[in-house]
Amino acid sequence: RKEVTLARVWIPDAEEVWKSAELTKDYKNDDASLQLLLEDGANIEYKLDKKIKNLPYLRNPDILVGENDLTALSYLHEPAVLHNLKVRFIDSKLIYTYCGIVLVAINPYETLPIYGTDIINAYSGQNMGDMDPHIFAVAEEAYKQMARDERNQSIIVSGESGAGKTVSAKYAMRYFATVSGSASEANVEEKVLASNPIMEAIGNAKTTRNDNSSRFGKYIEIGFDSRYRIIGANMRTYLLEKSRVVFQADEERNYHIFYQLCASSHLPEFKALRLSNANDFLYTRQGRSPVIDGVDDTKELCTTRNAFTLLGINESYQMGLFQVLAAILHLGNVEIKDKDSDSSLIPPNNRHLTAFCELVGVTYQDMAQWLCHRKLKTATETYIKPLPRLQATNARDALSKHIYAKLFNWIVEHVNKALITNVKQHSFIGVLDIYGFETFEINSFEQFCINYANEKLQQQFNMHVFKLEQEEYMKEQIPWTLIDFYDNQPCINLIEAKMGILDLLDEECKMPKGSDDSWAQKLYNTHLKTCSLFEKPRMSNRAFIIQHFADKVEYQCEGFLEKNKDTVNEEQINVLKASKFDLLVELFQDELKATSPTGQVPGTGGRTRLSIKPGKSRETSSKEHKKTVGCQFRNSLQMLMETLNATTPHYVRCIKPNDFKLAFSFDPKRAVQQLRACGVLETIRISAAGFPSRWTYQEFFSRYRVLMKQKDVLPDKKLTCRNVLEKLVQDKDKYQFGKTKIFFRAGQVAYLEKLRADKLRVACIRIQKTIRCWLARKKYLRMRSAAITIQRFTRGYQARCLAKFLRRTQAATIIQKYQRMVVERKRYRQKQAAALAMQTILRAYLARQKYKLLREHKAVIIQKRIRGWLARCWYKRCLHSIVYLQCCIRRMKARRELKKLKIEARSVEHFKKLNKGMENKIMQLQRKVDDQHKENRVISEKLIGLETSYGAESERLRGELNRLRGVEEDAKNKANQVTSLLEELERLKRELTVTQQEKKTIEDWAQTYRDEMEKMVSELKDQNGLLKKDKDDLNRLIQEQSQQMTEKMARAITQETQQLVTDLNEERSRYQNLLTEHLRLEEKYDDLKEEIALSSNVSKPGHRRTDSTHSSNESEYTYNSEYTELEEGSRASEVRIDTSLTLKLQKRLTELEQEKQSLRDELENKEEQFQRDDAEFKKARGAELEYESLKRQELESENKKLKHDLAEMRRSLLGDAATAAGAPGSPAYNVLLDQLNASCEELEVRKEEVLILRSQLVSQKEAMHHKETMTEPSIFVEDVSKLKDADELKQAYIGLKDTNRSAAPDFHKLNEDGELWLVNQGLKETIRLLEHQLQTQRRGYDNEVEALRGELQNVKEENNRQQQLLAQNLQLPPEARIEASLQHEITRLTNENLVRCSTCTQIHSDLMEQLEKQDRTIRKLKKQLKVYSKRIGEMGAGQTEGQTSPGQMVEEPIHPVNIPRREKDFQGMLEYKKEDELKLVKNLILELKPRGVAVNLIPGLPAYILFMCLRHADYVNDDQKVRTLLTSTINSIKKILKKRGDDFETVSFWLANTCRFLHCLKQYSGDEAFMKHNTTRQNEHSLSNFDLAEYRQVISDLAIQIYQQLIKCMENILQPMIVSGMLEHETIQGVSGVKPTGLRKRTSSIADEGTYTLDSILRQLSTFHSIMCQHGTDPELIKQVVKQQFYIIGAVTLNNLLLRKDMCSWSKGMQIRYNVSQLEEWLRDKGLMTCGAKETLEPLIQAAQLLQVKKKTDEDAEAICSMCHALTTAQIVKVLNLYTPVNEFEERVSVAFIRTIQTRLRDRCESPQLLMDTKMIYPVTFPFNPSSLALETIQIPSSLNLGFLTRV
Repeated sequence: RKEVTLARVWIPDAEEVWKSAELTKDYKNDDASLQLLLEDGANIEYKLDKKIKNLPYLRNPDILVGENDLTALSYLHEPAVLHNLKVRFIDSKLIYTYCGIVLVAINPYETLPIYGTDIINAYSGQNMGDMDPHIFAVAEEAYKQMARDERNQSIIVSGESGAGKTVSAKYAMRYFATVSGSASEANVEEKVLASNPIMEAIGNAKTTRNDNSSRFGKYIEIGFDSRYRIIGANMRTYLLEKSRVVFQADEERNYHIFYQLCASSHLPEFKALRLSNANDFLYTRQGRSPVIDGVDDTKELCTTRNAFTLLGINESYQMGLFQVLAAILHLGNVEIKDKDSDSSLIPPNNRHLTAFCELVGVTYQDMAQWLCHRKLKTATETYIKPLPRLQATNARDALSKHIYAKLFNWIVEHVNKALITNVKQHSFIGVLDIYGFETFEINSFEQFCINYANEKLQQQFNMHVFKLEQEEYMKEQIPWTLIDFYDNQPCINLIEAKMGILDLLDEECKMPKGSDDSWAQKLYNTHLKTCSLFEKPRMSNRAFIIQHFADKVEYQCEGFLEKNKDTVNEEQINVLKASKFDLLVELFQDELKATSPTGQVPGTGGRTRLSIKPGKSRETSSKEHKKTVGCQFRNSLQMLMETLNATTPHYVRCIKPNDFKLAFSFDPKRAVQQLRACGVLETIRISAAGFPSRWTYQEFFSRYRVLMKQKDVLPDKKLTCRNVLEKLVQDKDKYQFGKTKIFFRAGQVAYLEKLRADKLRVACIRIQKTIRCWLARKKYLRMRSAAITIQRFTRGYQARCLAKFLRRTQAATIIQKYQRMVVERKRYRQKQAAALAMQTILRAYLARQKYKLLREHKAVIIQKRIRGWLARCWYKRCLHSIVYLQCCIRRMKARRELKKLKIEARSVEHFKKLNKGMENKIMQLQRKVDDQHKENRVISEKLIGLETSYGAESERLRGELNRLRGVEEDAKNKANQVTSLLEELERLKRELTVTQQEKKTIEDWAQTYRDEMEKMVSELKDQNGLLKKDKDDLNRLIQEQSQQMTEKMARAITQETQQLVTDLNEERSRYQNLLTEHLRLEEKYDDLKEEIALSSNVSKPGHRRTDSTHSSNESEYTYNSEYTELEEGSRASEVRIDTSLTLKLQKRLTELEQEKQSLRDELENKEEQFQRDDAEFKKARGAELEYESLKRQELESENKKLKHDLAEMRRSLLGDAATAAGAPGSPAYNVLLDQLNASCEELEVRKEEVLILRSQLVSQKEAMHHKETMTEPSIFVEDVSKLKDADELKQAYIGLKDTNRSAAPDFHKLNEDGELWLVNQGLKETIRLLEHQLQTQRRGYDNEVEALRGELQNVKEENNRQQQLLAQNLQLPPEARIEASLQHEITRLTNENLVRCSTCTQIHSDLMEQLEKQDRTIRKLKKQLKVYSKRIGEMGAGQTEGQTSPGQMVEEPIHPVNIPRREKDFQGMLEYKKEDELKLVKNLILELKPRGVAVNLIPGLPAYILFMCLRHADYVNDDQKVRTLLTSTINSIKKILKKRGDDFETVSFWLANTCRFLHCLKQYSGDEAFMKHNTTRQNEHSLSNFDLAEYRQVISDLAIQIYQQLIKCMENILQPMIVSGMLEHETIQGVSGVKPTGLRKRTSSIADEGTYTLDSILRQLSTFHSIMCQHGTDPELIKQVVKQQFYIIGAVTLNNLLLRKDMCSWSKGMQIRYNVSQLEEWLRDKGLMTCGAKETLEPLIQAAQLLQVKKKTDEDAEAICSMCHALTTAQIVKVLNLYTPVNEFEERVSVAFIRTIQTRLRDRCESPQLLMDTKMIYPVTFPFNPSSLALETIQIPSSLNLGFLTRV
C-alpha cells in the first residue's frame, strides 16, 4: 500500500499568531473547509472563503528550518519567517538572521561571548554570505565596499526602544576600530564609546517600554583616511524630545541627568546647586517613578563625569553644565499665580526663582517680569502685554525646553570637537541609530515625526531592495518583469507635499487665532475625501488616522501647534544673554546658526562634505530661526536622506522579543508587530514576487545529482542542469536560467526537495531490501550450517553410545563367564577339601588305634626315660639362655645409658660457657653416677654368682633331699642351715631392691635436668629467632624507607624540573611577546617618521585592506651615529610630532626595555642554574684537556708548516729541473737536503720547547708566583693563574719573550732569547708544584687510610666489648641473664641497623670512590713526572752544551732557503678592509638572492663568511671592527626583511643563516658547554679576545623576530587556503550534498570558490618544508614551524566551523576527519610525527567526531563529555546548536540533550572563549646545533662578488 504524506500548513491563531497543522483529507477546488490535525492532537475544521480563496500557507520542509537567510526558504511568507526566527532564537541561541540584505537582530537580554576580538578576526576579510549572520559581517561588508568601490557607506540600525539599536551600533564601531589597522588612533573608538554615557545621560530616559530609551536619533560618521584607517568621527542628532523636560507620563522619567544630579546633591561640590530629592521638583516627579531598579544614579553620574573628562570637558565646564541643569529644575518649581483673568504674577521672594537667577546670573526682577509678560511689536509702537497664568506657565516650560535644547546642542558640539582631527578625510561609514516605527495609546507630535522619518527610510529601503533585485536580474540576463511592491510615496505626499499635513500645520501656526481644533478641521476638509490613507476617527473630532506602511496610527491633535511652534519669549532670551554666567552666554551666542532640528552646528573639522545641493537656497538667518519644528525636521530629514542616498546602505533591524526583558524568551505577537513595522516582511514579499530561490549550476548539480540518470550527465554541467530541470518541472515559468545561476519561483525548491527525498527514500528502501535480503540469507546460511553441525555431532554421539553399549555387553559376557568359572572352581575345591578331611580323619583314627597298641606295649618306658632326659636338657638350656639374655639386655641398657650420659656430658660441655657454676655439680653428679654404676655392676656380679651357686646348691640339695629323703635324721640336722641360707637370700633381695630404687632416682633426676636444659635451649633459640626477625624487619623497614626517600626525591626532582621547564617556557613566551611588542612600537615609530616625512605630500588613494607597514627592527645596540642621522633626517618635521604621544612611546619603550632586560637576566640565571652542576666536573678536567689540546694544536700546526715548506722546496727543485742542477747527488740537491734535515731537527726541538712551555704555562694557573728574575725581577712576577684561556697564555708567553730579548741580549745569542732558561725554570716550578700536589694527595690518602684503620680498630674493640658483656651475662642467674641478653641484643641490633646500614655503607662507598680517584690521580701524576724528568734531563744537557759553547749557533752556516719560524696556513678567517664593510654587507646580505645560494652553495654560507670575517676582527683585537660588523649585519638583515618580509623564501633563508651565525658564535666562543662536539681544529678557531655573549642575545632576539615574521608570512599564504581546502572542498566526492540554502551571494562576494583544495594545502606545506631544508634550517626549528603551521590550520578550520551553520553536519565531519588523516600522513612521510603537530589538531578532530557521534541518550552525552576533552564547553554547545541535517533522514539535536551536556560540563574549569586564538605563536627555542664543517675548507664562490676578502 502506498504511503500517503500529509501536507503541513500554517493557520492563524490568536495567541501564537500562527499555528502548525496537517491536512487529514485531500483538498478539492470546491471544498468549503479543510480538515486539519494540530500538533497537540486536536482535529479542527478550517473554513475557506470561496471568493478570496484564503488557503492556508504551506510549511517548509524541516530540512529548511533554521536557515541563515530567510530568503532561502522555499515558501516565503510571514509564518515561515516567524517560525524560522523562533527556531534559531530559542533552539539554537542564534540572535542574528539574514533577510536578503537586512540583518535581523533579536535582543537576547543576555551577554553573549560572540563579540570578542577573536570573532572580529574571524569575520575580517570574509564574504557576507560565507559566515553565519552577525553584525560584524554587515560591518565587514560596509568596510570592504568602501575600500573596493571608494564609495561612502551607511549602516542603518532601527528598531523599537529596547531592541538593542545602540548596542548594535556600538559593536559596528568597535569592529571598524579593530580591523582598520589604525593603531595610533585607536582611542577614537574609546572617545566615541565614552560619548555614550554622556549622550545617554542627556538624551535617554525611562519609558514604559524601556528603562534606557533613546529620545533622539543620531547619525555617526566614522572618517577614514586614504589607507582606510580611522581618523575621526562626527555625530549628528535628530528630533530631541524636548517635551519630556517639562512633562512625563505615568511610570516614565525625565532625562537621566536630572535624577543623577538629585541623587548626588549631598556631595560637597553640589551644595551650591541647592538640589534635593527628585520628588521635590515638578519636572522629575510627574511620572511617579523616580528610581530604576538596579541603577545607581550616583554611580552613573560618576561615569558621566569621567566621560566628560576623557572628552576634554574640564571640571569648570562640567560644573557649569550641572549649574544650568539645576537652574532648569528650579525654574520648573517657580509657581505662577493668577492676578486676574488676563494677567498673572510671581509671588515676591520666590526661593526657586531666586535660586534660578543666582545659578544663571540674571536679575530677579527682569526674570519675574518677563515670565509673566510679553512684548508686542507693531510697525510704530511696542506694547508690553501681561500673560494669563496658563500662558505664563507654558512660556516658562518653553524656556526650560529651549535652555535644555541649547545645552544638548552645546554638548554634542563639544563631543564632535573631541572626535574630529585635522587629517584629511577620504571616506566615511555612517552609522544611523534611529527610532523605529512607534504607535502608542496616545500618539502626539513626536510619534508623528518619528513615523514620518520611518516612512522616508522605508521608501529608501524599498527602492534599494528593488534596485538590487533589478541589478541581480540584469546581471544574470533574466527577462525583467516589473515587481509590484508597496510604494509609500502617497503617504509621504500626504505628510510633506503641498497642502499636506505639515504645510497645513505651519499655516495654522501662522494664524493669529490658530488652534488644534481648527487645524483638525482643515485636515478633514482637505484630505478626508481625497486621500484613502487619511481617516477620521468615529468618536473624536480632535484626532486623525494615517495608514502607514506598517500599521494605522491615530494621532491626537492636542498640542501639535504648540510643539510645532516651539516659541520662546524673546525678552526672556535677551535676559539670559545678558547673564554674568559665561557658559550660559556661550549657549545662546550662536542662536541664529542652527540648522538641525535641535539647533546644533555639525562639526566641520576634518569631515568631507557631500557634494549635494539642496533644492532651494537657505533663507536668511532671521527667517531660519522662525522656522517651525516640523519644517526644521523635514529639512534635516531631507539632508539625511540625501546623505543616505549618496552612500551604499546596509540595514540592521533590531527586534525586541518580549516586553519583560526575559533572556531568550520569544513573544510571537510582539515579534510579528515589529517585523511588519521594520520592513522585513516587505523584503520577503518583494523576493517572493520574483524568483526568490537562486542556485548556482554547481550547487544544483551537487544537490540534485540523485535525480539524474547516468545518460543525463554531460560534460557541460549547465546543459545538464537545463535538461534535467525541464524534465522535472514542466511549467517553465517556475524557473529561469541565468548566466551563472538558476532562478526558482517560491515553492519550487520544496518541490525539488520532495522529489529528491522520494528518490532517496526509494533508494533507501531498495538498499534496505537488499541488505535485509543479504542479512536474511546470511542468517539462513548460518542456521543451516548450525543445523548440519548439530546433526553431525548428534549422530556422532549416537554412534559413540552404540559402540559403548556393544563394548559393555561384550564386557558383561566376559565377566559372567569368569564369574561362573570362579563359582564352579570354588564349589569343586570345597568338595575336594571335604573328601580330604574325611580321608584324614579316617587315616588318623586308624593310626591312633595302631599307636595305642604300640604305646601300651613298648613305647611307654622309652618315653618316660627320654622325656625325663629331655626335660632336664631343656631346663638347662633355658636357664643358660635366660642368664645370657639378661646379660645381653643389661649390656644393651648399660650401653644406652652410657651413650645418654655421653650426650649429656657433651651437652653439659656446651652449656659450660653459659653457666660455669653448674660444672662442678655436673662433674660430681657424673662421678656419683659412675660410682653407682660400678657398685651396680659389683652387686650384679655378686647377685649372678649367688644365683648360680644357689641353683647349683638347690640341685645338690634336691639330689641330697631325694637321696636322704628317707633319712630323716640328716634332714633334721641340716634344717638350721637351710633357714640361715633363706635369710641370707632375703637380705640380698632387699639390697637389690634398694639399689634399683636409687638407680631409678638418679635416672629420673638426670631426665629432669635434661628436659630443663632442652627447654632452656629451645627458649634461647626462640629468642634468637625473634631477634633475627626483628633485625630483618628493621633492615627491610630501613630499605623501604630508603627506597621511598629515593623515589620521593626523584619525584620531587622530576616535578621541580618540570616546573622549572614550565616556568622557563612561560618566561620565554613572555619575553618573546615583549619582543613582539617592542617590534610593534618600532613599527609605530617608523610609521610616525614616515608620516612626518611625507606629511607635505598628498598620498594617493589605495586599495589596501590594512597598513602594510613593517618594522625596521632597529637594534637596541644602534650607536650614536645612527641616532644622529635620524635626528638630522627628522629635524625639519619634529615640531609637528605629538609630544604626548612621543613621551608615552618613549616611556613605554623604556619600560619594555627594562622588563626585557630583567627577563633576560632571569633567563640567564635559570640557564646558569642548569649548567652549574656540570661546571665542577669540567673544571676538574680543564687543565688536562687544555694540555692535550695545546699539544695537538702545536703538533698539527708544525706538521702543516713542514709540509708547506717541503712543497715549496720541491717546487723550487722542479723549477731548476731544466738545468739538471737539482738531480739527486748534485751539490744543490745535497745543500737542500742538509737544509731539510736541519729544519727537521730544529722542528723537533721547537716542538719539545713549545710543548714544555705550554705545559708550564698551564700548570702555572694554580702555582705560586715566580720570584726569581734574570735582569728585571718585576717583569716575571705576573700572576699566571689570572689568565683565562690559551690565548691569554700565549700573549703572556710572547710578552715574556719580548722582555727577555730586551733585557738580556746575551741570552738571545746563547739560545734564542733565553728560551731554554725559561723552560728550565718553568720545569723546576712544575716539578715543585707536582711534588707538592703529590705529597698533598699522599698525605690526604694516608690520613684517610689512618682514619679507616682507626674506625676498623673501633669496630674490633666494640666487638670485644660485646663478647665481654655476653660472658658476663652468662654468669648471671637464668632469669636476669635472659633479660639482659635480650636487652643488649635489641640495643646492639638497633644501633647496627640504624647506624651502620645507613651511614657506614655510604661512608665506605664514598671513601672507596675517593681512594680510586686518588689512585688514578697519583698514577697520572707519576706518569707526567716521568715525562717531565726525561724532558728536564734532555733540556739540561742541551743547556749545558749551550753554556759551554755559546758561539756554536752563531758559527752554524746560513741555509740558502729561509723557513719562517711561525708561518701559519689558512686558519678559517677572512680579512677585509674597513672601507669594504659596506660592500661586504651589500653583496652578502642586501643583494643576495636566496634561491641561487640555496641551490648552488652550501647551506648557511653567508653566516659562515660573516663569522670568518668576525674571527679575523677578533684575531687582530679590533673591537671597533667587531662592533660595526655585527651592527651592520643585524641592521642589514632587518632591512632586507622589511623590504622583502612577505617572501617566505627570503625570510626562511635569513632565519636559517641567523641561527647558523648564532650557533657559530656559541660553537667558537670558547665556552666548554658548546665545545663538546668540536674537533681539535675547530677548538683552535675559537674567539680569543672578545666575549660576544651580549651580541648572542641580540642575534637571538633577531632570530625570534625573523621566526615570528616567518610565521606571519606563512599564515598569510595559508590563510586563504585553509577554509576552502579543509571545509568547503569535497575531498571525498559525493559524500556530502550541498544543502538547499539558496543563499544569495552579496555584491562583495568576489572570492572564487573551489580554488583551493586539500592538495593545495599539502603542496604548500611541502614547499615550505623543502625550502627550509634547502636553506639548512635546524631540524628542531623545522619541527616548531610545522607545529605552528598545523596549529593555524586547526584553529582557523575550527573557528570557521563554529561560525558556519551550513558546515556542521555529519558528512562534513567525515570530510574533516579524512582531511586530518591526510595531514597526518604528510607528517608521517616527512618524519615529523614527534614534533607535536598532530596534538594541535586534536580540537578539530574532536569537533569532527562530535558531528558524527550519536546525540540522543544520556550514554551518548557521557561519551561526548569524555571524548571532547580538548574542546571547551562553549565550543561543544555551539557545535551541537549549529548541527544541521543535510538530509531528511538525519535528526536535529534536541534542546534537552544540549541541556544535559551543559549540566555534565558545568564543573569544568576553562575559559569561556568560543574561538581559538589564531594569532597565538608558540614560544620558539633555538637548540644548539654545532656544525661539523671546518672553516678552513670553505671556499667563497666568485658569484658572490667577494673578491676583496683575503683568506688568512
